[in-house]
Amino acid sequence: MVGGRTSRSFLLAAALTRAGQALLDAAPPGGRERWERTNHAGRTVGLYAGPAAALGAALAAGRVHPGAGLAVLAAGACGAYDDVAGDHRRGFRAHLGALRDGDVTSGAVKLFGISAAGLVAGALMKERPLDRLLAGVVIAGSAHLVNLVDVRPGRAVGAVLALGAPGLVREGAGGELAAGAMGAAVGVLPEDLGARVMLGDTGAHALGAALGAAVVAGNRRAGLLAHAVALVAAARYGDRVSAWARAL
Repeated sequence: MVGGRTSRSFLLAAALTRAGQALLDAAPPGGRERWERTNHAGRTVGLYAGPAAALGAALAAGRVHPGAGLAVLAAGACGAYDDVAGDHRRGFRAHLGALRDGDVTSGAVKLFGISAAGLVAGALMKERPLDRLLAGVVIAGSAHLVNLVDVRPGRAVGAVLALGAPGLVREGAGGELAAGAMGAAVGVLPEDLGARVMLGDTGAHALGAALGAAVVAGNRRAGLLAHAVALVAAARYGDRVSAWARAL
């Protein structure tokens, strides 16, 4: 059963996300054109959903645990940098290869930035060194996973809702963090499904980090290890994961 604190986390994240999206849509900083992108179908969509979802999820997560809020905010910030300065190279190998050649890509910034944020959050949320390391992998891996499936309208939001739902049955911080991630996802759901906005890397990474923080808060070492292995495998076969999400 979903408790009162869990419900409040869901409602808070959803309300903050809706309000943030409305404000950005009404008065986009720098002009509307700066916030417009072309989606896979050639339609012009707004990027308002990403920052709104990141802020809603971060504030809801920070209310539960400061480390979780930090991870979500940092993941969203790294994603925002890629949305603005992205060079569209795909895959870790491409970005690491460019880094070896002295080219610091936006993808490399995301990789190291989100990984560092995950490790810091893991250190704040867990006590033992191995648990802290696994927590960092889970948070960073979850941020990457949601971004991998953000290939069509509704895919990333649907993944957050599906993956977060089991966490609602947990009592305590794990359930509250899962609810916050889901609330932020629901906040952008109508516009995302209608292909009027897109999450971009900002929203996808933030929502993924929020899910990862929920997993960290709700699991001990065995659970963390299982999730970490699954997320590393998903990253290893990222192209297949994206193709599967695209085919749904």
